[in-house]
Amino acid sequence: MGHTMDQSIIDRLQQTPLFGGLGAGAIEVLLATARPVAMGAGDCFMREGELGDTMYLLESGCVQVLKRTANGERCLRELTAGDFFGEMALLDVNPRSATVRARSDCRALAIPGTALMDLYDYDVAQFSLLSLNLGREVSRRLREVERMLEAAEARANAG
Repeated sequence: MGHTMDQSIIDRLQQTPLFGGLGAGAIEVLLATARPVAMGAGDCFMREGELGDTMYLLESGCVQVLKRTANGERCLRELTAGDFFGEMALLDVNPRSATVRARSDCRALAIPGTALMDLYDYDVAQFSLLSLNLGREVSRRLREVERMLEAAEARANAG
């Protein structure tokens, strides 16, 4: 791993839904192969339909998660510093389910899928906790989209 990560960074990450409950060593293993990425406003971290094997941890800026629909692109959510995206590519081998576009200049850490296997080799219990955290967040986001669809259907039926 080279050098030890700054404790304040580890403390901040441990307050996020993804890294909550993980020890400092596990976070260091996960981020050992991460690379910094900078995007300007309007640039895309990923596009719907692309293959991917990387997730991103947003360090600064704001991104929009966009989904193609019959009526054009729809913004599913906005994410800010501390949020992550692209995690589904680490869970399955399907193409990206959405486009993620920078609304402002952004800095992020790109975490390769291989980092998960590195964590598995390092500590199976910490790997399991991270997997559970990922699953919880994917489930939370799915429920959020279901609520959006139900609200849109109710509006359509009312009009």
